[in-house]
Amino acid sequence: MSKNQKKNSHLHAAPQHVKIIGGRWRGTKLPVILKENVRPTPARVRETLFNWLQTYIEGSRCLDLFAGSGALGFESISRGADHASFVDIDPQVTKLLSQQLTKLQSSDGEIICMDGVGFIDACNNPFDIVYLDPPFSLFNLENILEKLSTSNVLKPDGLVYVESSVENFPQKLPINWKWKRQSNASQVEYGLLTTS
Repeated sequence: MSKNQKKNSHLHAAPQHVKIIGGRWRGTKLPVILKENVRPTPARVRETLFNWLQTYIEGSRCLDLFAGSGALGFESISRGADHASFVDIDPQVTKLLSQQLTKLQSSDGEIICMDGVGFIDACNNPFDIVYLDPPFSLFNLENILEKLSTSNVLKPDGLVYVESSVENFPQKLPINWKWKRQSNASQVEYGLLTTS
């Protein structure tokens, strides 16, 4: 195997589709762009997360920050969220998300091609639930959580889902924030934060 083949071999191991696992779109396959920084949340992890959120998701406003495949936002709408905003800096990714929203004939989603950190600064319409699952090695999650805590992104009783590699999982939290639930799967650590 050549050096370039080795470098890109992990891309071919990534799924080309992600399946919605609950709600009105259950079983629907979402196409995934095979890129290094697009890493869909595994089905097992999503199932656990939405079990945690089952009493919160109905009628909620959700933000899929660093959306990638959009699996978390689409799963939210499928399960009864009123709205999901999908934010990603990659135009190819947001184009595919827009196409998927059109295919599903849904008016409950909004696709925004923008840097996730920049969106936090610009947002003035708060959300009930924020999904924070950026490319593992590119962002300091503790800094992003601190920025979220002083922004207009979250409603006062909002929830934040965090997913990262074990070594990048945040240890220091904003004042008054605490873990509601936590778990792990293989090398992935994830949890749900309450902000009040």
